[in-house]
Parts: sequence; C-alpha cells; structure tokens
Amino acid sequence: MPLGCGTMSRCSFKSALQDSQHKTKVTILKSTNRAQTSHTTMGSEGTAKINNNTIQRKPRFLCLHGFRTSAAILKKQIFDKWPSQVVEKLDFVFIDAPSPCQGKSEVEGIFDPPYYEWYQFNKDLKEYQNFDKCLAYIEECMIKHGPFDGLLGFSQGAMISGALPGLQDKGVGLTNVPKIKYLIIIGGAKLQNKPLAEKAYSSAITCPSIHFLGEQDYLKKYGMELLESFVHPVVIHHPRGHSIPRFDEKGLESMISFIEKVQTEISK
Repeated sequence: MPLGCGTMSRCSFKSALQDSQHKTKVTILKSTNRAQTSHTTMGSEGTAKINNNTIQRKPRFLCLHGFRTSAAILKKQIFDKWPSQVVEKLDFVFIDAPSPCQGKSEVEGIFDPPYYEWYQFNKDLKEYQNFDKCLAYIEECMIKHGPFDGLLGFSQGAMISGALPGLQDKGVGLTNVPKIKYLIIIGGAKLQNKPLAEKAYSSAITCPSIHFLGEQDYLKKYGMELLESFVHPVVIHHPRGHSIPRFDEKGLESMISFIEKVQTEISK
C-alpha cells in the first residue's frame, strides 16, 4: 500500500519531489519522552542458536516506521510478509515517531490509529519542522533501548535512516550513542533540505546497507539516487509499489546473506 512521507498526499509528495529535483514472542513496552508517551514494540528475542547450538546475540535494529503510521503497523507489515528465516535472525525494536499525526493518514481504515510522524515540511520539501527534535528523540530511544547495531526504516523512516550515518559523522545528531553500523532501507530517498543534505551525503556512506526498490514505487527514482551515496550497497528489487515487500527467491538469498554478514561481524 502507498504511504506518504510528509505533510501531503502521496501524489503531492511525488510532484513536489520532482519539482525540487528539477529546480535544483512480541512485547509492548511503555516508553516516555519529554513530549509524549509512545510505544516501543519489541519484535523478537535477542539471542539465537548459531552453529552447533552456540548462543549468540542477534543483530539489534531500531525500526523507524513510515509517515503517519506507527510502530505497531510497521511491525505487523514486516512480520506478516517476511519469513521466519529473516525475522528470527534479527532483534527488532519498533518505536513510534515523536509527533502525533497532524493530518489524515493514508492507512486510515486499513490500520488502527494512533498514527505518528517523524517531522514536518513545507510544500517544496526544502524546509523542515521539528527535525532536530526528531533526532534528539531517536537518540533518546537508542540510549534507553540500545545499544543497536543498525537502523531499519520504511518511507519517511527510511529517509531518516539513510541520512543518519552522515549526519552523525558531521556531529549533527546521535552524538551520545555509538556509530550506526548497518542499515536496512525500504522505500527510501534523500532528504531534500539543502543544509541537511549537504551534511548527510557530502561523504560516501560506508556502513553496510541493504536497500529495497519497488518497480512501481513513486520513490524509486529517488531511492536510486540515494544508492549513489553508499559504498557497495546491496539492492533488492521487487515488483510492488511503496510498501513492505515479500521476498522472491533471489531477494531472500540477498537478505539472508546480508544478515549473516552482520551476524559474523558483531560476533567477532
């Protein structure tokens, strides 16, 4: 299903992106921040039996949902569509965004509220509101529920996740937590705010990453542009639109290989 990434509809978001380019077990826990009470959804237990029943820690990922959805929605999308070979190998922590939904959600009538958004922006996507608060909130969650090995993001959450390694390196955010080491990006794109983009993408992003690109995704073009900022990104192509996809055989092999690489590296 299509999910927007800002304060406008999917079609308006697509049009504004194009214009700007031309112009230039499962547990629910309560987590309290300064602004609201949010939910943190723990996806799977944090240890797994690897190689002759040796117990090892699973890679731990903080998961950032799409615009005007929620932690519970992203968790359901992933656990409904991804097989046990994937979800049982990762330790997911799903968090709600810091801002309550400020308009109609495109998933209304499909998934139950409440809905949340990470930040807001104006029509041409160049001015953001509450982005600094968003970064502070994510850092707060990482301190409280971490440490984390990486980030998983979908849609607006993917845009943030793809930018955070560069922003962290430039001291813009996440200065009190360990470096982000791995990324899972689903339906992502670059930030359009120029000052933030200059900091986020001015240097090549070297952390291992895996990117999902949908053939019918209105963000596909911009997801491909995001790939240019990464060193040796792994890409999974799927035939769907702006959604959490199921795996075909090739995609599943790529995902399992990526997870095994992460598992090997964090076990050293």
